[in-house]
Amino acid sequence: METVDTTARLSALRALMKEKGVDVYIIPSEDSHASEYIAACDARRAFISGFSGSAGTAVVTLSKAALATDGRYFNQASRQLDANWHLLKTGLQDVPTWQEWAAEEAAGGKVVGVDPSLIPSSVAEKLDESIQKAGGAGLRAVAENLVDLVWGDARPARSSNPVALLPDRYSGKDTAAKLADLRKELDKKKAAAFVLSMLDEIAWLFNLRGSDIAYNPVFFSYAIVTPDSATLYVDEAKLDAAAKTYLEQNKVSIKPYNALFEDAKALAQEAEAKANAAGASGPLKKYFVSNKGSWALKLALGGSKLVEEVRSPVGDAKAVKNETELEGMRQCHIRDGAALIRFFAWLEDQLVNKKAVLDEVAAADQLEAFRKEEKDFVGLSFDTISSTGPNAAVIHYKPERGACAVIDPNAIYLCDSGAQYLDGTTDTTRTLHFGTPTPQEKKAYTLVLKGNIALDTAVFPKGTTGFAIDCLARQFLWKQGLDYRHGTGHGVGSYLNVHEGPIGIGTRKQYADVALAAGNVLSIEPGFYEDGAYGIRIENLALVREVKTEHSFGDKPFLGFEHVTMVPYCRSLIDESLLTEQEKEWLNESHRVIREKMKGRFEGDEVTTKWLERETQPF
Repeated sequence: METVDTTARLSALRALMKEKGVDVYIIPSEDSHASEYIAACDARRAFISGFSGSAGTAVVTLSKAALATDGRYFNQASRQLDANWHLLKTGLQDVPTWQEWAAEEAAGGKVVGVDPSLIPSSVAEKLDESIQKAGGAGLRAVAENLVDLVWGDARPARSSNPVALLPDRYSGKDTAAKLADLRKELDKKKAAAFVLSMLDEIAWLFNLRGSDIAYNPVFFSYAIVTPDSATLYVDEAKLDAAAKTYLEQNKVSIKPYNALFEDAKALAQEAEAKANAAGASGPLKKYFVSNKGSWALKLALGGSKLVEEVRSPVGDAKAVKNETELEGMRQCHIRDGAALIRFFAWLEDQLVNKKAVLDEVAAADQLEAFRKEEKDFVGLSFDTISSTGPNAAVIHYKPERGACAVIDPNAIYLCDSGAQYLDGTTDTTRTLHFGTPTPQEKKAYTLVLKGNIALDTAVFPKGTTGFAIDCLARQFLWKQGLDYRHGTGHGVGSYLNVHEGPIGIGTRKQYADVALAAGNVLSIEPGFYEDGAYGIRIENLALVREVKTEHSFGDKPFLGFEHVTMVPYCRSLIDESLLTEQEKEWLNESHRVIREKMKGRFEGDEVTTKWLERETQPF
């Protein structure tokens, strides 16, 4: 994680800002589809700032530059930003948000500019109001992206990878049925159409998968669904024959990706004409867009008069997995667990018995090699976090080939990794020690483990949000005056994005807005990080399921979790004296199930067999 000299880049950007009459320029992390993970060609904020984390916003004035990011990235950002940048640590007391900082810098009638395709319209409108209240001239949509102009010919080309059909045996539901469900929602809310811009929603709705963004099986596209038509905006040359046939069978038209905005403007003109027609009566039917839809999209569709921003009904439907998808999650986690068990056994044998010298990237490469041997493996679901000692305290650490640490067998090793399989997506974190951990490390690990168990075994009434149960995972750390600066859980897609909304477990406002539901798939991942020393995180994926209870207060069903991750916990890091009998029983049962699921998978592999037997011995 080297520091990048951004002096020349900022100088070039400021020259363009002066030319365009912009005093403050905002560079978001996201692409025009509000993607968290983006293609290399859309990594504008990383290019201009040098900070490569997945979350953050850069704000550049004619004399200053600020980068705002959350607690997952404080450590990383402080290492990567050069002296040109001021780090805004989002969420800390008395630290302004990037919106507040931009508004303050706009005081005195200054103009704030942004590429309207990269910012949600709701954010843009609130920001415009804040800027004007602070004495600024307001927010201006700058159609030509200024960072792209600075980047020039060095900017990577946009990918045009093939798009393939995901058969019904993996998706569990065909597109015709999904479109019918969506149209019921449109009819219920009297909407003229739903315009989709989120890539994972489009991939899910049409049962297609691509690879335009690393680790995310999505493809650049838009879609418009009306009560009687469905149009997919995508480069048709990317679609294989099976995908084209499937779309035709499901009555989906195909148009070029770049035609969306012209069609959106045509829809707006058509709606305006109807509204102005003599004898027009009744409320005007609006075009629905996701509340993550871009400002540019809303403007093209005619603005607030014709557009209503909603929590996406497609996103809600996608988050509730059907039985085929849930079973796929169970099965792919057995195979993924086998690869991780082989890897951890191999790594310990290499470091302790063979005294091998392995760096963090070499270890990650071997883990990927083991995963590639598993059935239906497609690729990784994110960059593997393979981290030793102090690097494990960097929450989203990414080891760089040729510039990473050698794994120390006498220090904590944290591995957060996942894979994409045709039948599901995995994300597992395990923290290990190959030597003798300190009492402090054991205590911290055990407190984190207790939090994981407490949330895994929680039972709660239908209607409960992830915001409400977040404290269950933190309670044991809190009692010691400790905590962690990241969410406790995120939604996970089915052979889709490893981070999936709208549900999650944490203190973000959005997690208080959407209740957990049977069929959701989430991570449970409490942690603890001692900067400069070590980091601990334990992560399982869990399915939300209805559970049987003795009573049914208020005639409400009760929900709980079924974890599907099949990897043991590190015995040498567990302080057994801190565990209750119930917690020991949970560990013993979890390890019994893992042994059962792994039967016959390691025949002839003495190293892995012995490691698994040792790590799953009853307490």
